[in-house]
Amino acid sequence: MPNSAFPVPLGPARAEIVVVNSRFIASLDYVESARDARAFIARIRDEFPDATHNVPAFIAGGGASRLEFCSDDGEPSGTSGRPLLAVLRGSGLGDVAVVVTRYFGGTLLGTGGLVKAYSEAGRRVIALAARAELAELSAVRLEIPYQLFDAFRQGLPGFGGSVAKEDFAETVRLEAELPSDEVVRFRSWLADLSSGGAGFEVLGSRMARRPLPGNAAPSR
Repeated sequence: MPNSAFPVPLGPARAEIVVVNSRFIASLDYVESARDARAFIARIRDEFPDATHNVPAFIAGGGASRLEFCSDDGEPSGTSGRPLLAVLRGSGLGDVAVVVTRYFGGTLLGTGGLVKAYSEAGRRVIALAARAELAELSAVRLEIPYQLFDAFRQGLPGFGGSVAKEDFAETVRLEAELPSDEVVRFRSWLADLSSGGAGFEVLGSRMARRPLPGNAAPSR
């Protein structure tokens, strides 16, 4: 399975701005589905139950399965949810949810002021969010002799792999995970390393986030 055609958030992020004494707290996270997005929105509302508004927007899935959602959550129609969703669209991110929490500061901002404030809060949190790509990882089971264990541990990271489980018995039995597009090359390397004597089995695969180069750690 190919990597996703769009970047996704590596993890959660949060940013805050103040506009004419109103606080706007933008919370962002990766979501795998509309159900995940709604659960994230509920968590933020639970975290800020006394807020004046908790304005959500999300984009879940890609291609024909892409789903978008936004709500003004009591703000004047079109002043908050739609601008926030527009910022998400412009970011290029997929599988992303944002909630902008507002604490009213006593001064009405007007239609234009609200659009600007919610848009800016969304841009701030997106700028802080580290990005990742979705890649398919394969879980593999291995059995190798002890004398090859050190060479195996040194070589595995070159395939983007990591060890998940080790069992030291008569031989070394391991479970590891590596990018699916590296499985064929890894299997060939392992066969050369062990002269064909290593046991090898693919257990399954899953989609996972892989950090894109040049990303900072996500902020909270």
